[in-house]
Amino acid sequence: MVLGAAQHAAGALRQNSATNPQEESAMGEKTFFEYEDVKVTNARFINGGQTYAMSNVTSVKAFEQKPRRLGGIFILVIGLALTMNNPPIGIGIMIASALYLYFQKTVYHVMLATSAGETSAPKTLQREYLNKVVSALNEAIVHRG
Repeated sequence: MVLGAAQHAAGALRQNSATNPQEESAMGEKTFFEYEDVKVTNARFINGGQTYAMSNVTSVKAFEQKPRRLGGIFILVIGLALTMNNPPIGIGIMIASALYLYFQKTVYHVMLATSAGETSAPKTLQREYLNKVVSALNEAIVHRG
């Protein structure tokens, strides 16, 4: 799920400290991070409808997926060439291509290494949010020992 910037407004995120005894349940499960459909505890990592057992998670890393812009640049050049023969169509193509390039955003993923291989967990457009999730996952890994 790609989460928008408005969803991650300052102060809306709740990150729990591993030392907060109030966040420890009766079964000894501590919550390190929780926001909407993402939750990190010492026993599990919940992302939407998918649950990962923290005992199977061996490592966590942030992954940045930059948008591919080559196609947009190619169309922009075609629009530039068309402006010589047919300016209205060429300019229209250039504007559409420029808007396409402008609205492409970098997507950030959490990459989980498990016994079954690597998998990409939550996706977001905000690096800070991703860093909080990765930090909470690392705390959970350290906490489980």
